Amino acid sequence: MTNVFEKTWQEVVRPLFLRPKRVQVAALCLRDGKDGQEVLMITSRGTGRWIVPKGWPIDGLNGPETALQEAWEEAGVKEAKVQKEPVGRYNYDKVLDNGTSEPVETQVYQIAVSELSEEYPEVSERKRCWMSASEAANLVREPQLQDILRDL
Repeated sequence: MTNVFEKTWQEVVRPLFLRPKRVQVAALCLRDGKDGQEVLMITSRGTGRWIVPKGWPIDGLNGPETALQEAWEEAGVKEAKVQKEPVGRYNYDKVLDNGTSEPVETQVYQIAVSELSEEYPEVSERKRCWMSASEAANLVREPQLQDILRDL
């Protein structure tokens, strides 16, 4: 019975009080490849699906700085230049550790990558791969992120 109340609270009542949506910051990491522009994709830790590096805002860092930090921790981006304004936003439902979900708006910052490191904080937890933007768009679940990728 406690689970019913907790689930009702998490999925129905609590979201009514949480306005606006929680915000995350994403890094759209790009480089020039032999066949054109490529996107650096990583796998999520939980499901192993392909995503862009992203995370919660970091105290003391603005959006572009947070995007660079996430790109370093999750994908090993060592040297890069980040645009100061987001290139887009996408929404998705973040599944929490307790199994419930909450709506998130993700601000996407474009990052021009010049160097990757082979050693980085989450190297043992994720795979990374450079791919075309169209291939990346076909692999991600979020329709708005698909649009951002297809617009590259």
